[in-house]
Amino acid sequence: MKWIGNRQSDNVEDQRGIHPVGKAAIGGGGIAIVFFLLKMFLPNSAPLLDTIQNQVQHTQTNTATAGDPTQLTAEQIKTGELAKTILAYTEDTWGAIFKENGMTYENPKMVLFSDNVETACGSATSASGPFYCPGDHKVYIDLEFMKELKSRFGAEGGDFTTAYVIAHEVGHHVQNLLGISEKVTQAQQGKSEAEANRLSVALELQADFYAGIWANKNKQIIEEGDIEQALSAASAVGDDAIQSKMQGHVEPDTFTHGTSAQRIYWFKKGYTTGDMRQGDTFKELN
Repeated sequence: MKWIGNRQSDNVEDQRGIHPVGKAAIGGGGIAIVFFLLKMFLPNSAPLLDTIQNQVQHTQTNTATAGDPTQLTAEQIKTGELAKTILAYTEDTWGAIFKENGMTYENPKMVLFSDNVETACGSATSASGPFYCPGDHKVYIDLEFMKELKSRFGAEGGDFTTAYVIAHEVGHHVQNLLGISEKVTQAQQGKSEAEANRLSVALELQADFYAGIWANKNKQIIEEGDIEQALSAASAVGDDAIQSKMQGHVEPDTFTHGTSAQRIYWFKKGYTTGDMRQGDTFKELN
């Protein structure tokens, strides 16, 4: 992906290396991803989660607990610059799309953090994975997640993997601005767990579709192999792929993000059509 030397977004809060006073740095690295995936996909994993978290707290009690920042490495600086450039690309793309449709796009902010972070949606750790908080219109991401995607879950890796992840989270921001997220939340009220999960899957797949729309509008920066990186990442984070790795079998009624095949399909549909009207995942999943 072509990005070096291009505009970087000013809407980024870089909190990496800053540990909240009085809190141990817990939940990072491989343990963080395991904690997140168990919490998400194994509903009866509470005792195991407690054991893991207690072990992490015990082993990391003596890690940095003060507010003194840790100096970023050259690699961390570069990945931060990449993330800022990708966010700038999304700002330009969605600003243009909204303007074409008679609307004004509100740029989201992106928070780069390490270990844990405070948000309008509550406290979160790296174990949460990348996420969007509608309460403050911010995308939160620990960029170490990209390494875990490759090493633990078999994603191909590369700069465009980061682009896919950020574009997906910005897709949730677009849904929030368009009122889609609120409608889904309302529709989930009173529904069975399986039906509520089905609506969640549709919401996530639409964010993948929007990530594909973004890629379609930025073909000038895409290089050979980039789309394959995005598809590899989409496949790696499919509910069926993760459940198979974590528990050895899949439970479709508990899916919240969609299968690998579904995530690939919707990203590709956004990328190949570039047409926002083609992204009604709710209708197609009925």
